[in-house]
Amino acid sequence: MQTSPIEVQKALKNINYPVKKQDLIEHAKKHNASNEVMQVLKSLPDKEYTNAADVSKEFSGK
Repeated sequence: MQTSPIEVQKALKNINYPVKKQDLIEHAKKHNASNEVMQVLKSLPDKEYTNAADVSKEFSGK
């Protein structure tokens, strides 16, 4: 099953940017993100993300 950018952003609600990839994963895990969302986050490039659009841009390329 695929996930949508909306589901990814729901899992990252209230996160304070900028954040590193690992922080995105930990935040989503704490907020009970689905396995699909976790897979998407784990597949993102290992860099610092400055805002939600930055995450979505990387995700939409998948």
